[in-house]
Amino acid sequence: MSIEEIGCCGAYCRTCRVYQESLCQGCKLGYASSERDIAKAKCAIKVCCLKRAFQSCADCTQYDSCVIIQRFYRKNGAKYRKYREATQYIRTNGYDQFIAIADGWKMQHGRYPQKG
Repeated sequence: MSIEEIGCCGAYCRTCRVYQESLCQGCKLGYASSERDIAKAKCAIKVCCLKRAFQSCADCTQYDSCVIIQRFYRKNGAKYRKYREATQYIRTNGYDQFIAIADGWKMQHGRYPQKG
């Protein structure tokens, strides 16, 4: 389990089937070691996040007003809402608590414990 397996947008690569089957390298893996070149990345979210040395968009002070990430979260589909939920959970509870929950998921997003 690693913070590097959390996508900039809030997707959790570690539990993603495509990532597990080595059909995807994940969002962030390989850039710090220069195995991958950020100049070749096509994802604006990733480029912004990694160039600013953030673990994810959850670390950004401009998160609420960022056009790039907010446009992504407004896309049609449940997964975008789930990625937003992940990022907000990280902002509130931190990476360690997020990973503790996310490691039990069956895909790149999942459920959170009920407050009560």
